[in-house]
Amino acid sequence: MSLPVVVLHGFTGSGLAMAPLTDRLSAASDIERVIAPDLAGHGSGPHSADEADYTVDAMADSVAGLVEGPVHLIGYSMGGRVALTLACRRPERVVSLSLIGASAGLADPAARAVRAASDDDLAADLEADPPAFIDRWMHNPLFATQERLGPGAWAVSRSQRLANDPVAMARSLRMGGTGRMVPLHHILRACTMPVGLIVGSLDEKFQAIAADLALVLPCADITSIANSGHATHVEQPDATAAAVLATIGRV
Repeated sequence: MSLPVVVLHGFTGSGLAMAPLTDRLSAASDIERVIAPDLAGHGSGPHSADEADYTVDAMADSVAGLVEGPVHLIGYSMGGRVALTLACRRPERVVSLSLIGASAGLADPAARAVRAASDDDLAADLEADPPAFIDRWMHNPLFATQERLGPGAWAVSRSQRLANDPVAMARSLRMGGTGRMVPLHHILRACTMPVGLIVGSLDEKFQAIAADLALVLPCADITSIANSGHATHVEQPDATAAAVLATIGRV
């Protein structure tokens, strides 16, 4: 039986930002339907004023409420942390899991505290001057490889990010950032479904994170996407879609 596919975007993104991947998955003959929601603080809104709705756990619960029954789940970056949280805490709801440039959080409390303080500073910068923040964010080494796609693609991405409500997006950074996420390392073995760890060959940080995750997740494999940075679904969408479909095919 074909099952729904749920695709979760990263920070400063939206469901629309995942179109390079969702369009390709929707075209696959054995996919029933593809759902790409806007996570808390992103998209057109309306946005909750309750900070509790912006935690990774709350976002995972919201995703679980999108459809009844199990799904194939895909998450990129922040969306990957949400997806992994849902898969570990409610494994009966996830039959396959594809993670693009994602982590299980920070196990070390001191590292989490440092990251949370950094995220708070970034959130203040975002609220103070959204265009300047987005420009700096997009030039982060994680994303700078997307400049190779040309000025047109860069401008579209910038415009999409700026369409988000900066106050709500800052709230998601404060509450749903890696520094305040409840780490998952102690329950990773609960993710017994097929897991595909997708990472760009140029993304050294998440290459290492994927290698560590693969040591613990019971049924995980790694696909390194050639000539890509962090956002493989943007830089190499065909290869990323093929990797996702391969993981779905392992069920």
